[in-house]
Amino acid sequence: MTEKNIYPIFDKMLSRKDREALIGQHAVMVWFTGLSGSGKSTLAIALERELYKRGFFCRILDGDNIRSGINNNLGFTEADRIENIRRIAEVSKLFIDAGVITIAAFISPNNEMREMAADIIGRDDFLEVYVSTPLEECERRDVKGLYAKARQGEIKNFTGISAPFEVPAHPDLSLDTSVLSIEESVDRLLELVYPHILKEQD
Repeated sequence: MTEKNIYPIFDKMLSRKDREALIGQHAVMVWFTGLSGSGKSTLAIALERELYKRGFFCRILDGDNIRSGINNNLGFTEADRIENIRRIAEVSKLFIDAGVITIAAFISPNNEMREMAADIIGRDDFLEVYVSTPLEECERRDVKGLYAKARQGEIKNFTGISAPFEVPAHPDLSLDTSVLSIEESVDRLLELVYPHILKEQD
């Protein structure tokens, strides 16, 4: 099928504004980035639970539920990692358009990948949270044994060991989970997110 045979029907569908009015929230993308073991998924889950308790509708996307499904054909080459983030951003854009507060937890190791995601999703809806927990602490936790395998050469292109991680240039928030408790981190996240999900519709 060529592009000329695709006929978008967006103008006939309910608008994002309609969907947001129905569920009483303004959608936003909260994008966690950081090393493996930094606390991204833990904070994403804690934020989702806190927002849920307050009556907000959220959806978490992370490596486990994405790579076991929609991206199960991708590996960890540079090209595959870029495509992984591109697909995640496109799926996130659909959630945002449905009025859903979307929370992503992905290493997304460089600014180019994160910029691509922000461009796809929309800059006004994209909040970048850098989980800045030091490598030493991430490696000490090593709950999946990945760092040990990477050190032994069993895992190639492992971010922080055999592949670089580029610190975000201008994150909306930085959280070091070796210093901050989960509760303290969630409080800071709520301070960031609340103005966006409660803002008036245009």
